[in-house]
Amino acid sequence: MVFFRSVSVLSKLRTRLAQQPSLNSSVRWLQIQSADLDLHSQLKEIIPEQQERLKKLKAEYGKVQLGNITVDMVIGGMRGMTGLLWETSLLDPDEGIRFRGLSIPECQKVLPAAKPNGEPLPEGLLWLLLTGKVPSKEQVDALSKELRNRAAVPDYVYKAIDALPVTSHPMTQFATGVMALQVQSEFQKAYEKGISKLKFWEPTYEDSLNLIARVPSVASYVYRRIYKDGQTIATDDSLDYGGNFSHMLGFDSPQMQELMRLYLTIHSDHEGGNVSAHTGHLVASALSDPYLSFAAALNGLAGPLHGLANQEVLLWIKSVVDECGQNINTEQLKDYVWKTLNSGKVVPGFGHGVLRKTDPRYTCQREFALKHLPHDPLFQLVSKLYEVVPPILLELGKVKNPWPNVDAHSGVLLNHFGLTEARYFTVLFGVSRSIGICSQLIWDRALGLPLERPKSVTMDWLEKNCKKAAS
Repeated sequence: MVFFRSVSVLSKLRTRLAQQPSLNSSVRWLQIQSADLDLHSQLKEIIPEQQERLKKLKAEYGKVQLGNITVDMVIGGMRGMTGLLWETSLLDPDEGIRFRGLSIPECQKVLPAAKPNGEPLPEGLLWLLLTGKVPSKEQVDALSKELRNRAAVPDYVYKAIDALPVTSHPMTQFATGVMALQVQSEFQKAYEKGISKLKFWEPTYEDSLNLIARVPSVASYVYRRIYKDGQTIATDDSLDYGGNFSHMLGFDSPQMQELMRLYLTIHSDHEGGNVSAHTGHLVASALSDPYLSFAAALNGLAGPLHGLANQEVLLWIKSVVDECGQNINTEQLKDYVWKTLNSGKVVPGFGHGVLRKTDPRYTCQREFALKHLPHDPLFQLVSKLYEVVPPILLELGKVKNPWPNVDAHSGVLLNHFGLTEARYFTVLFGVSRSIGICSQLIWDRALGLPLERPKSVTMDWLEKNCKKAAS
């Protein structure tokens, strides 16, 4: 049994464990909660223990094999190949993502919210990813305050963005702003002065929290510059991280603020093998600071096969409406799906590189829609697609996972509350992903993870060695 100082959290967890005994194993990592409100001091206590744990793991099990590498893996994007240590989350093909052992529904139940029965505060997830502990509301409030105190963005960052044409893609402008933030990197300053490897994590922590605190201001500046004639909105220090980001974008409805809290939480981390997470880890393994690493991750996120997919979904759904009308029936929808597939295109928002069932991030967004916008026409269309698309993809026989992913739903929710500019959606994804990538970067430095350098081969080498193995 796991004990928490917070009686309310303990009560919720006890109830769930009583109802679902199988959850015992999934939450056994949780630690006894501390009353300490300072995240840095919490980490300072935890890190030595985890350093010893990794040292022991390597000494005792360093030669244990984790699987066989096939030619399909080598030429197929390393799919299914275990090759990274990523502490903050783990993706199960059937269960979906778990943040430090907790599923999304569990996070929704135990992480502090801005209001009763509300969505989790992203600051709470940040605390969870970094410490492996469910924070109290007081700890989350303290972290919110700390992030607000770190949030000031130098003017030269905005000037760097302004040097770009206003027509530049929002991700180009956002990544440029992040690169401009790098000028104040504490890790770079400490490394140039000389710092022990054992302390690498501390300036990385400073950079990471500064980066997480500042990206909402940079991202909202990009949005207001492109779509609102450059009329920016100042921060509101009475709001939490997600609520304030929504406010700076120009959306002050309580429902939109709740959506932003949910969005930033569920998009934050998805283990280490996806393009943006892996890129951030790879670049950081060269001891590039968090700004350089995260900017590189953003450039990966901007690809159509990764984070850009969420804009493609909404555009495709709107194309369905434009051609067939909002009252499209099931048979018409099937015809349009087949038309898309037969033209050599994919139906965006369906399938995943690892998952083999419906993405839990899709499910929680659907539940949000059922609660807040059940009669929205585009939401109803998304619901029809959930019924129509998977059987068609299964009929094709080429797709391992025909089920909807996180991108299938997010654009429709944002569109409902007025954020209709699909080209901007990936920037929201990027703000969220800063939480997960930066959390892992801190642990990369704390654990002393080495430079990443896998072996590559040529087709000649593959042919020669495969023939040799077959003889």
